[in-house]
Amino acid sequence: MIFAGAAAVAIAASPAAHSDPPSLPPCQMADGSACSNISAGGADINIPYGPGGSVDRGGASGAIPYGPSGSANGGGASGGIPYGPSGTANRGGASGCWFNLG
Repeated sequence: MIFAGAAAVAIAASPAAHSDPPSLPPCQMADGSACSNISAGGADINIPYGPGGSVDRGGASGAIPYGPSGSANGGGASGGIPYGPSGTANRGGASGCWFNLG
């Protein structure tokens, strides 16, 4: 009976153990405004102390603080990592550089 009781408790508790986590609260800036602004013209998303980016019909760009960043539009793309590699590419070709090496 002890084992049957333990099994019944385990079966009853299993749905709670496997339920979905609660949803995250909406992101807000220090002034209370939303971290994202999405409209028909494009989108801007900026997480406090975190990644940010924007996109519209002209292109897109994004960056992570102290990390990689990049941008792209109809003319080409470029990106880089602080103190690391960076590069640019367009219809005319591509170029790249490693920080402090050329």
